[in-house]
Amino acid sequence: MHRTRSLPLRNGDDILAHSENATKRTLAAMRKPLLLCSRIFTTILFLIALARPQSPVRGADGRSTAASGAGTASATQPRFDGTTWWNYVKILAADNMEGRETGSPGLRKAQEYVVEQLKSAGLEPVGSRSYYQPIRFESRQIVEKESSLALMHNGQVEPLTLGEDAIFSTRVDLAPVVNAPLVFAGYGLTIPELGHNDLADLNLRDKVVVIFAGAPAEIPGALASHYQSAGERWKALHKAGAVGLITILNPAAMDIPWSRISANRAHPSMALKGTEFDETTGEELAVTFNPEKAQKLFEGSGHTLQELLDLVKDRKPLPRFSVIPTIRAKASVNKKTVESANLVAELQGSDPKLKNEYVVLSAHLDHLGVGEPINGDRIYNGAMDNASGSAVLLDVIASLKKSPKKLKRSLLFVFVTGEEKGLLGSRYFTTHPTVKPGSMIANINIDMFLPIVPLKVLTVYGLGESDLGDMAREVAQSLGVQVQADPEPQRNAFIRSDQYNFIRHGVPALAMGVGFEKGSPEQEIFKNWRTQRYHAPSDDLDQPVDLAAAGKYEEIIHGLMLRAADDPGRPQWKPDSFFRRYAPMASGLY
Repeated sequence: MHRTRSLPLRNGDDILAHSENATKRTLAAMRKPLLLCSRIFTTILFLIALARPQSPVRGADGRSTAASGAGTASATQPRFDGTTWWNYVKILAADNMEGRETGSPGLRKAQEYVVEQLKSAGLEPVGSRSYYQPIRFESRQIVEKESSLALMHNGQVEPLTLGEDAIFSTRVDLAPVVNAPLVFAGYGLTIPELGHNDLADLNLRDKVVVIFAGAPAEIPGALASHYQSAGERWKALHKAGAVGLITILNPAAMDIPWSRISANRAHPSMALKGTEFDETTGEELAVTFNPEKAQKLFEGSGHTLQELLDLVKDRKPLPRFSVIPTIRAKASVNKKTVESANLVAELQGSDPKLKNEYVVLSAHLDHLGVGEPINGDRIYNGAMDNASGSAVLLDVIASLKKSPKKLKRSLLFVFVTGEEKGLLGSRYFTTHPTVKPGSMIANINIDMFLPIVPLKVLTVYGLGESDLGDMAREVAQSLGVQVQADPEPQRNAFIRSDQYNFIRHGVPALAMGVGFEKGSPEQEIFKNWRTQRYHAPSDDLDQPVDLAAAGKYEEIIHGLMLRAADDPGRPQWKPDSFFRRYAPMASGLY
């Protein structure tokens, strides 16, 4: 505090001032007894108020949220207005971060900035090397001039144009040469819990299986998403003897137009080093087919592409049949080792026992880096995907530094790498956590929450799977926000971000985003955003953002975090949740 020194009186003005000050001191002395009486009276009124029954704050559906002290406090005392959040986004998504590609100098620069913020906020490092958890990846890049795809019809070769007809996926370890018959297996799903098996009665031995991305409408969204994951799908196909997979994209569920998918087809993909992470052993060929060109696959089969597209659009069951052409593939891939890291930090709780348990907040810091130019711009800044989520974590961390409140449980903040390469950073972290096994009791993941319209509806991915969804509903409704489950399950958002790896390790987890009502103008705004900006250079700092929506979203994240950290019990899986089967993986003694 800056102090002022008393100066000697030198003139008449000073004497007058001294006299006035003396008078003020006298009046102040006379006020003290009156102030004391007033304070006693105020204290009595406060104690009377505490003795009265309290009326619960109610959410939009009239349900009491009194149990959610964090949520109601947020409603009356907003901590966030979106401004500081956007300031973090502006740093992380700046051009000088070069799109934060996994293992790149741009991502390392972003990580250094985040570490500075963690240190400034007083968070303790819990990585394997200070705040860092180093990870080794294998980078794979297709060499198109040495690679080719072709269909064989009765001995006649029909070359496929890479980029126009189809593209290789290097997320699997491609074999140099594959020659195999084709079989169409509908959606290619095997779901034992529902007795659903698209592979039944098909001879897939040494065949390449052709499927449409998606699932029939009668399969619940979370279950359908889980069995469409690369590892689960291939497990069944490999068991049936298949050697490869051709996936035709569903035009009704494509986030990105084919032209943009094709433009970056030679961009390197990555895989985690180590056989323990290889879920696609035996998959010699992986190809993604342009739905506009897929009729080539069905010539002579007795089925047409349009017939199948009409069924897929409405998520109806698909036929299964042999495909007349066979596939001939030649793949040349450049491989190299890349190193990157997750960042892990903790704020320790205050309860002697519960401080050994963690509520985990996660967000991926990586994006796509520098790629093919679109409208002359080569930097894929990733402002919404996912500087926005990392910025929420940083803003929440900064708010905790200012708050005198001590939480019972500890908070774990994880900034993961390699999400855009297939959720690789979170997969490594959940397989090799830097905290004690069994100590993570909940995960709140933030990824591309899209504050591009006012926050009136909150979409919660995993809403009905665990108690964490109930907590999220109460906190959101205390702020006047409606809550809904995923309105577009065919997009498989539930398995497309890092919460999925926590779920697979038994930790109740969810992700949330600004939502919309079906058929509303907001739905069209989201659709246009995904078509024009998702995984494009235009996801940059020059786009419309609703700061008030971002601030309210942060209030919900903050309230849910406090609620989970201070609740006496751990969040539990719902009895009817498919993912409850993973719960034993999250248990442990510590």
